Amino acid sequence: MAGPGLFFEDLSIGQNAEMTRTVDEADIAAFAAVSGDDNPVHLDAAFAATTPFKERIAHGMLSASYISALIGTRLPGPGAIYISQTLAFKRPVKIGDMVTTRVEITALHADKARATFQCTCLVNAKPVLEGEAVVMAPRRPV
Repeated sequence: MAGPGLFFEDLSIGQNAEMTRTVDEADIAAFAAVSGDDNPVHLDAAFAATTPFKERIAHGMLSASYISALIGTRLPGPGAIYISQTLAFKRPVKIGDMVTTRVEITALHADKARATFQCTCLVNAKPVLEGEAVVMAPRRPV
């Protein structure tokens, strides 16, 4: 079991974290199974060939889940609680794409121990997803 993450008092504007994952067939199949989203654009090559993308694409929420993973494991880390998240999907993510996820603190709200994050997922240095998250971080015990 992971230890506690950062406390609100440890956070500062500009603090950031990043991780990279390659989307593979197993990720898409597992995400479809767990989420129940079996849209054929993700799972059926023949169907996907008829779409504007011309091939299967990953679930947009799979990329969004990488933001959750980064916030929940690294910044602020274990103990962080999601309050809100906006998402704008910019480009499709395809099987084999390497997705780099970045979060950066843009504001701190001491009254509620909340931090606002700019969130971005990139493939080949181009944004595939952008958004903003508000996260509550645990306060340091007194």
